[in-house]
Amino acid sequence: MPYYEYECAENGEIVEVRHGMDEQLTTWGQLADRTAIDPGDTPADAPIRRIMSNTVSVTGTSGQADFQGCGTGCGCAT
Repeated sequence: MPYYEYECAENGEIVEVRHGMDEQLTTWGQLADRTAIDPGDTPADAPIRRIMSNTVSVTGTSGQADFQGCGTGCGCAT
């Protein structure tokens, strides 16, 4: 499953979540539930939008993803 980043204009937060390609989250409440983050004072129905995020490329013959994490501060294992 790919990782996606969603941005909430209401609170300025950008949150990374992993879900299927056919799934689309649309509200802060959905995102908070999915990632087990504290929604804080942001209304559950506040809209979110998916933004560009890093991609994982598969190289070589092993089929293993060549992924080193998103960088400092992210929750990815490096």
